[in-house]
Formats: sequence, C-alpha cells, structure tokens
Amino acid sequence: ITGSNAKLLSGELATHLGGRYVEFSIYPFSFAEVCEIKRDKGLDIDTQKVFQTYLRMGGMPFIYESDIDESSQKKYLSDIYDSVGLKDIVGSNSVRNIDILQRILLFLMANIGNPFSSSAVIKFLKNEKRSISQETIYNYINYCEAACFAHLVVREDIVGKQILKFQEKIYLTDHGFREVVYGNNERDIQQILENIVYLELLRRGYEVRIGKVSTREVDFIAIKGNQREYYQVSYILAEETTIEREFSPLESITDNFPKYVLTMDAFDRSRNGIKHVNIVDFLLGE
Repeated sequence: ITGSNAKLLSGELATHLGGRYVEFSIYPFSFAEVCEIKRDKGLDIDTQKVFQTYLRMGGMPFIYESDIDESSQKKYLSDIYDSVGLKDIVGSNSVRNIDILQRILLFLMANIGNPFSSSAVIKFLKNEKRSISQETIYNYINYCEAACFAHLVVREDIVGKQILKFQEKIYLTDHGFREVVYGNNERDIQQILENIVYLELLRRGYEVRIGKVSTREVDFIAIKGNQREYYQVSYILAEETTIEREFSPLESITDNFPKYVLTMDAFDRSRNGIKHVNIVDFLLGE
C-alpha cells in the first residue's frame, strides 16, 4: 500500500478489506539478509563486525542498501520513529496526551525482554509527576502493536499448557529504534539479543510465547503446528551459575521437543540433549 494514506495498522486494513485479502507479515531485515545484501554488493564480510552494527542499528533496509555513515543511519531511524511510528499511533487513535505516550514508549524500550507490569509503568510516570490509568496503558500498548511497533508476548505454563494472564514481555519490531531513542543497545546486549532471537523466530513462521516451569523461566517457546522448540538466550556462559540458570529450566521439561541455549560463546557446552548454539550461527542457519 503506497501513497499519502498508507497506514501501518493492519487492524484498519482488516476492517476495510474484510474477507478480500491475504495478510503477509513483513519484518525488518534479518541478520542473514543483511549479510546477503553485502555479498551481493561484492563486499568482503567480517561477520562479527556486521553483527555489531546490526546489534546497534537493527534491520531497517535503507541502512544497508545505502552507503551512509552512522550519524545518517540514526537520523534515518529517528525520522521513521517520529513520522511513521508516532504519527500512525497518534493520528489513528486520536491520542491527546502525546507526552505520556512518548514516556510510555521510552519505558517499553528501556525494558524490552523484562516482565511487563502496568503498575511499574504507573510508578515510573508517578516519579515523573504524571498519572495514568491501567486501562490507558494497555490501550497505548495495543496501539503500538497495531502500528507494528511492539509485541506483547504472553506467558505459558509449560507443564499445564495454560496461558498465564500476567507478566508478559515486550519486544520491539526493530531494536534500532531503541538505539536512537533510548540508546545503549551494546551495553544492554542481553535484552537486545533476546529481541533479535524473538523476531527471528517470528520470521521463521513460529508462534512465540514466554515459558514458565515452576518458578523458573524459559525465554521462548516456538510453536508451529504440533511441534515445539524451546530457547534460552544469554550473552555468554561465563560462570557455572549462569550455565545452570540457562540449562536447568530446559532440563526440567519432560517432553522430547528440541531445546536450545543460544549465546555469543565460540565453544560448545551442549549437554543432556540440549544444544548450545552460537547466536550468529543460529541467525545465519536455516
């Protein structure tokens, strides 16, 4: 859809085109697509260096299709965030308090990959001498989801196979927006790696949920038909406590579906049928 009336809001399209369309989800470039673009240009690829850029700047196409410096890349992302993201959210939903919306967006970006709580948002805004109702918070999050800006991911009790109506997590459709609005993607690498893996699983056609096993958490349950895969995401397995934290929840799951621990480590710590895979290798694999 092109032209001045183009919208990001899939809900509006469904209303106007009910029964007369097929919807395809188009995501920003994956890391594999970024590498493919560079190869098509005849460039020698330093995979780790390209990933470092991808970690900061995300996968919006113009960054990789044009030879522009980092300052211009950030300006490009900032313009998209201001003119497309905010404009669609505000204009399509008649949002009056834009300042509150921007503060909520900032809070969501700072806390991607963390359990979401409306009370935490209310407390955050109260500290900034702002007030908002729980209903309005969830309305704003729904607006962000409809504008293809963010995803609120539900939690599942793996043993009981029940969806839990609390402590969902927020992820962004493109983590590059976080770098230009909030910053610190490299510093908060654990959160960004989770965001990257979440979007990659969506690209591969999975429904994705957060997992809970007793009091422990599984980062992602990837579901396709009757098949499941379980994923833990961590920066590095530097200490034995970290290894146990990532592997033990998967070891407590009694089914025989594939289980993975994804990290930036260069060595393999696979154990008890759980595969340990480098994140870059995972992103470049099928």
